[in-house]
Amino acid sequence: MQKETGKSKFKMPHIYVILFLFGLVAAISTYLIPAGEFDRVEIEGGRTAVDPESFRYTEATPTSLIDFVTAIPRGLIDAGEVVFFTLIIGGMFMVLRESGIIEIAVDKLARKFSKRSILIIPVLVTVFASIATLIGTAELSLVYIPVIIPLIIALGYDSMTAAAIALCGTVVGYTVGVLNPVNTGLAQTISEIPTFSGLGFRLVLFVIVLIVASLFVMRYAKKVQQNPEASLVYEEDSEKRETYSSIADHEPLKANGRQLAGAVVIVLFFLVLIWGVTTQGWFMIEMAGLFIIMGITVGLVAGMNLTTISEAFTKGFRDVLMGAIIVGLARSIAVILEDGQVMDTIVNGLGSVVGGLPPVFAAAGMYFVQLIINFIIPSGSGQALVTMPIMAPLSDMLGVTRQTAVLAFQLGDGFAHILYPTSGYFMAALAIAGVEWHKWIKFFLPLFLILMGISLVALIVAQSIGWS
Repeated sequence: MQKETGKSKFKMPHIYVILFLFGLVAAISTYLIPAGEFDRVEIEGGRTAVDPESFRYTEATPTSLIDFVTAIPRGLIDAGEVVFFTLIIGGMFMVLRESGIIEIAVDKLARKFSKRSILIIPVLVTVFASIATLIGTAELSLVYIPVIIPLIIALGYDSMTAAAIALCGTVVGYTVGVLNPVNTGLAQTISEIPTFSGLGFRLVLFVIVLIVASLFVMRYAKKVQQNPEASLVYEEDSEKRETYSSIADHEPLKANGRQLAGAVVIVLFFLVLIWGVTTQGWFMIEMAGLFIIMGITVGLVAGMNLTTISEAFTKGFRDVLMGAIIVGLARSIAVILEDGQVMDTIVNGLGSVVGGLPPVFAAAGMYFVQLIINFIIPSGSGQALVTMPIMAPLSDMLGVTRQTAVLAFQLGDGFAHILYPTSGYFMAALAIAGVEWHKWIKFFLPLFLILMGISLVALIVAQSIGWS
């Protein structure tokens, strides 16, 4: 046997191990960080925000052994909405795939874009970003990814490209939030400035970030198309490359009458989805329920029997099961911090860090504070309700405009949603795409650093011009 030479390559631990270690650190922190809490007050719309003047230290409740042991199942229960949605998405799209409708649609689109395939990337990124910046549902990336993966693979790209199109597109739109009620609208309401004011500045920033993200994804995609082995997920995509083979390898696929009828039903269901999300306030539970009915209905119309539909759902559940579990693991970290009553202490301490800084540096400091807090509160609305009642009056004392403080929240909160493993929908999206977290980080980290630079420049400009 040949002896191995050289240093062994470092292997990234499994994401389960990484999240478990984060949970362990969180548990230890409850013994080191004093317990504290803010009073909660009800604001417009029935939401609860913190009273920034009410922080006080309380009796310590450090994480016990039983608390730690039960944190993961409690995290799964708390994140049940995302867990269930992830499973249903996987099952429903497996039914569509088994019906043959997905393959036929992909074949037609792939042939249409075969000579200018790279253009599909900026088009899709722009569409996804525009939707997210208007209605604030970055979680729709969970819907987009399984839809576009077959097309992206057939055009010679990879699953990383598909994940990037959906995740980068939605996070760009969500973060800048031109008219996003979830982050911009809520944060401005809490900060007592006119809702959606400052639209022009955000619109310019949206265009800049959109172009940067599109070019970054296109650059990677072109490299993969020229050399498939350069793909970060080359081995993981082997089965997908066989399933969604190049259009040159076969004759055009043709749909039969039942498949055409099934395609019409899909369109009708997506119209219902758009109506529900935009006018009825539907979120994951409602969408998951719709997708169950959609999978059954489309399967029956396309000629599948109930047994085949059930087996397809089961196969789809299996494919995304790891992602669903990861969501619960990520949520368990916040459960530990909340039980130990150190979450408010951390927020209060970070808010105090920026005190005494010159206004321009204070704006940048607020950005980094929000960036750190996003790791433990990976929810835009949740973070706004906890931090903005503190950051808005603090910005007055530091000479930072409230509009800039809101932007610091948006930029610090948003882009990190597709970086931190504590972000439930993001980890679920990676599972649906079949992309491991550490490989995504290898791809995304350079873009994140670029976006961080753009964010800091935007905040300096906003503060320098007195944007309000």
